[in-house]
Amino acid sequence: MKFSRSGHRYIDSESGKTIDVWFPRSSVPLQRSCLALKVGIIKCDLINIEIESLDTPPQSVEDAYLRLHLLSECAVRPNQLNLEGIFSLLHNVAWTSAGPVLPSCVDELRSLIVDENHHLMISSIDKFPRMTDYVVADKVRIGDADRVRLGAHLAPGTTVMHEGFVNFNAGTLGESMIEGRVTSGSVVGKDSDVGAGASIMGTLSGGGGNVNSIGERSLLGANAGIGISLGDDCIVEAGLYITAGTKVKTADAKVVSARELSGQSNLLYRRNSQTGVVEVISTEASRWEGLNNSLHGNE
Repeated sequence: MKFSRSGHRYIDSESGKTIDVWFPRSSVPLQRSCLALKVGIIKCDLINIEIESLDTPPQSVEDAYLRLHLLSECAVRPNQLNLEGIFSLLHNVAWTSAGPVLPSCVDELRSLIVDENHHLMISSIDKFPRMTDYVVADKVRIGDADRVRLGAHLAPGTTVMHEGFVNFNAGTLGESMIEGRVTSGSVVGKDSDVGAGASIMGTLSGGGGNVNSIGERSLLGANAGIGISLGDDCIVEAGLYITAGTKVKTADAKVVSARELSGQSNLLYRRNSQTGVVEVISTEASRWEGLNNSLHGNE
């Protein structure tokens, strides 16, 4: 499938490097402005980008930014497009209140805008900007926009609390509560909850080529973590981190590696408080009562 969009590009004036591209959903050519542009540290232009196939790796910064926009617009789901090599394409950028510039240009920018009555602030120095500066998702709440990168996929009804984090090429497929970390490659199903301080091992954080996900109506307890996938109607006890190699005692007293249970539904993982043994028993999501629906309308 082809994707074609019009966008507005910022370019470093000295090196000619593309800093970022904004692709409005309407694809109508729209301009942006900022102090870095006004004082000449960056320049801008309007461009048209066409991607022949999302199965091939991105070929340029512009191509990469369009793919990240498509993810955050929920036009494509995580892991359904090729992002190979994206880190080598994107430049490290100082995301400032006066506009995005290369980190080496920050001091120059500060001196050039001294008469603008502007207190320069730098929200981050990173290859990926905040999602909300480029895409505002429909019916979504985000407590701290700094913790959601462009390329995050947030389905309507998602709530990302202040300590929640969603990386690029990761996100939710329906109403969800994100109080922990959803790392790159990870997907959370409808009516599931990633508890406070919890984390999902992603493809960039120890998961390698394994794509870990959470099914529907599941709970990853506070400060818990998974290096395997959860099916539907699963619970992981608060504070329990399950890696693929974790030895788990089943209801019939067998001991297996957690990887053998990856993706199975209706399971409760817990640690025996007396023996310390990790156990798994059959369960159903009604044990944790599910999401509070009044929190996820997000109108």
